[in-house]
Amino acid sequence: MKESIDRIFQELADLKAASQKEVEEARIRFLGKKGEVTALMEQFRTVAPELKREYGQKLNELKKAANARIEELKFAVEETADALAPKEDLSMPGDSFPLGSRHPVSIVRQQIVDIFRKFGYDVAEGPEIEDDYHVFEALNFPPNHPAREMQDTFFVSTGHLNPLLLRTHTSSVQVRTMEKQPLPIRVVCPGRVFRNEAISARAHCIFHQVEGLYIDKDVTFADLKQAILLFAREMFGPDTEIRMRPSYFPFTEPSAEVDVSCNICHGKGCNICKGTGWLEIMGCGMVDPNVLKASGIDPNEYSGFAFGMGVERIAMLKWQVNDLRHYFENDMRFLGEFATATEV
Repeated sequence: MKESIDRIFQELADLKAASQKEVEEARIRFLGKKGEVTALMEQFRTVAPELKREYGQKLNELKKAANARIEELKFAVEETADALAPKEDLSMPGDSFPLGSRHPVSIVRQQIVDIFRKFGYDVAEGPEIEDDYHVFEALNFPPNHPAREMQDTFFVSTGHLNPLLLRTHTSSVQVRTMEKQPLPIRVVCPGRVFRNEAISARAHCIFHQVEGLYIDKDVTFADLKQAILLFAREMFGPDTEIRMRPSYFPFTEPSAEVDVSCNICHGKGCNICKGTGWLEIMGCGMVDPNVLKASGIDPNEYSGFAFGMGVERIAMLKWQVNDLRHYFENDMRFLGEFATATEV
């Protein structure tokens, strides 16, 4: 018995386990109903009376040592499992975060582009820092035009024949398109533009435009009117009507301002349309022959039309926003109102 007790003490000291299953197997081996320690306890009955005290103490120490070793192994396995386990319960639902939404200007800009894409227009883009030639000279602006002055334009560099500036309109993209792209041309030019204006509810020094250009043989003013009418009905509703008022732009002749019937009062007159029943949305006209010549296009063979609109203006009319500054203040209360406004 003494040899068995000494052997089991040594085996307990050397005992190792890598899982809870192995710990349970060790417990059954030593302390189960048929375990080695349990068998020694049964064998203790046959020990001579004069030896019972000695072996009784050793058996009690062995049983305590076996229980302690099993608990020690159990704790070690649990600690190892905890260290390897994820620090968080991956089965628990995650924290919810409020989703953002697209900016109203981005929404309207994309809607405008998508409408004209359906009409067969491609998208053209150009640099925001432009030269005087592409912004003014090639677009038939006379040398003394007020738009060339510092109080109307942000100049980046001056003192030479072709100064750099922040473009005042995306018409410069039209010029670059006419210079490089083969005819016929049918493009829309969305982008950010800059003008040296005082910031107010109706004006800002930064805003966004979408301009369009169509050049081909036998293009007429009737084609221009039809294109704008189709756009207006896609954007503001199928019952929308347009009217065109004579105007002046250096790069188009003849030129016109375009109004749409008020989509709030349907022509009856309200505070949005100032009682007129009409809302101004864009300028347009037939491309001036001088503009075609500047880009190497023969005006005797080709003609075309151009139009341009402010994206913020369209957004203001579409959603009845009364202050242009809201678009630039990043007020989450304002922007959150457009979380679902993603369809035309």
